[in-house]
Amino acid sequence: MQPANLISFRIQNAAALLYKTSDRVLQEKLNIGMSQFKILSAVQSNQRLLQRHIATALNQTEASISRQVRLLHRKGLLMTQLNPKDRRQHITTLTPTGRRLITTALEILEDFQSQFIAGLPKQPQTELLRSLEYIEQRILPL
Repeated sequence: MQPANLISFRIQNAAALLYKTSDRVLQEKLNIGMSQFKILSAVQSNQRLLQRHIATALNQTEASISRQVRLLHRKGLLMTQLNPKDRRQHITTLTPTGRRLITTALEILEDFQSQFIAGLPKQPQTELLRSLEYIEQRILPL
């Protein structure tokens, strides 16, 4: 395997492992998964989103977003209103409970995920961050 392919494989593997373990931690502590966390985060960063915009932002199908949004509604974390200007559109917002939960989830994830980098000296952390940013910038135009 060539070095570029090996690096790509290791990044994908590390990301998948991090996602899976983060999902487990959120499930255990807050009864939400990473998919639901990502939706809550997207809505938090841009209140009053249409579900299709959430799907686009997260690179998911509208059907998968719609299913997760329904679950988040049942948990009292999101609410959806009809757009008064176009009653076919549903605008999604966080409830106060959803806002508190996303803050707690971010703290939990930061504490949990920081342990994987904590033992790495500052210089390699900085180099890793630069390398990942470079890779992301190369991928984004695709």
